Amino acid sequence: MQVHRPIFERIINQCREFGPISVAVVSPLSEEGLSGAIDAARAGLAIPYLVGPSAQIRTLAREKRIDIGRYPIVDVADDPEAAERAVGLCRVGTCQALMQGSLQTDQFLKPVLAASTGLRLRRRISHALVVDAPGCPRTLIITDSAINLHPKLEEKADIVQNAIKLAHVLGITAPKVAILSAIERVSSRFSSTIDASALCKMADRGQITGGVLDGPLAFDDAIEPEAARIKQIHSAVAGQADILVVPDLEAGHMLTKQFQSQADTETAGVALGAQVPIILAGRAANRKSRLASTAVAGLLAHQESQEPTQVTSGFGVLLQEEKANCETAAAGGLEPLMGCMC
Repeated sequence: MQVHRPIFERIINQCREFGPISVAVVSPLSEEGLSGAIDAARAGLAIPYLVGPSAQIRTLAREKRIDIGRYPIVDVADDPEAAERAVGLCRVGTCQALMQGSLQTDQFLKPVLAASTGLRLRRRISHALVVDAPGCPRTLIITDSAINLHPKLEEKADIVQNAIKLAHVLGITAPKVAILSAIERVSSRFSSTIDASALCKMADRGQITGGVLDGPLAFDDAIEPEAARIKQIHSAVAGQADILVVPDLEAGHMLTKQFQSQADTETAGVALGAQVPIILAGRAANRKSRLASTAVAGLLAHQESQEPTQVTSGFGVLLQEEKANCETAAAGGLEPLMGCMC
């Protein structure tokens, strides 16, 4: 199976050079979920561990004529146990990444975010969507459109830092980060403009590193050089952003769906900031998207294997530690997900 867009072709080929990573696939009980994992294996990107009720997995594979004979099946009773067992495989190092199968996002992430048994580090977990769109000459990263509902300023700082790290892994050495809002002026009527200006100052003071930040910027200011020129926005980021940081999940979800609805646009979704990369493309994601998402996670996993294990710092640390006793999808300061990526 081939992905026709050149950006994802490069990412897939680069990941393939490192060799496959072991991936815990949670409840692959839909044709898309199961075939996506097997496609990644056939492409040389992954060794899938199929975690779910074995009888249902085998029945689905037989009905859809998907060959799963060579891949281990971890038999569990139901979806919640599948998610917990898969997280356990990642915690002990058996698997290097986690993949969403057919269960809802909030159920999938609940054991990931568990205070004592999950995969959290000290930085806030966030989602990033890598976009390869026709007409756009570069890779775009949109964050966060799937996990953090109404992130506060300190949480946004971690979201930005996660996205910058992903950009580095994808070969963008000095990513240009646009903090989006409805307008490009700082105004007390739009709280997102206040956050944007504060994030830029945090970058000036070394509290966010590795990228060039500017904001607030409207969407067209961020990606269209002509719009920035007409509005007389003089910035190293305006018109050429690599990372788009949305003000909240609702705005981000609408933006990503607009991109995904465009003809020939391909996307790859991952969750960042956990002990392992999390392949979070969405239950309805097509096979190309799942394959590209696995490749992005593979590059992250290979990069992390070269780095010493460490607890990542960030301003989200204080907020997450205060809420460490949460046992729901809000664990670690995350608000309920409501199955946004379904």
